[in-house]
Amino acid sequence: MTRRQQVLYLWMDGASLDDAVIAWAFHDGTAGAGPPPPGGPAHVEPPYVTGVGALEDGWMLMQSAQLIPPAPGHEHTNSYLEYEFVFERRVDVS
Repeated sequence: MTRRQQVLYLWMDGASLDDAVIAWAFHDGTAGAGPPPPGGPAHVEPPYVTGVGALEDGWMLMQSAQLIPPAPGHEHTNSYLEYEFVFERRVDVS
């Protein structure tokens, strides 16, 4: 058995893990040999409703969102999704 890492990015509607997931990305270091996230890797809907759901399913939180206020005058400028949380799990593959 070999251990490989899977990484799940969840972008929330706010700064809390209880907030709704609005976007997501899944990166599979097992090349498809490990378990997919709920709904499968090609699923259109987010695999979890909130970040807490990922924790409850065994994902480990690696990084939470940095709370950086927008520069004055740029409060309504479109940019990257602010509330990014990064999760990982390690799985055994043969």
